[in-house]
Amino acid sequence: MADVTVTVLDNGPLLVRGPCQVSDHEGNTLSDGDAVVALCRCGDSNTKPMCDGSHNQGFDGTLNPPS
Repeated sequence: MADVTVTVLDNGPLLVRGPCQVSDHEGNTLSDGDAVVALCRCGDSNTKPMCDGSHNQGFDGTLNPPS
């Protein structure tokens, strides 16, 4: 079984690396493959749930984990 990793980028998307399938609420496949998928965290993407770089307009998604 291949590994899948999810990396949270500060002020950017979630990067999913490894074989994965992204589906919408109706079960339609939006992305299927084994490359890198960038998922939007800012909510401004015109290609949701995929990232289109809209976070570059001031999104603050810096992680501040509890200490």
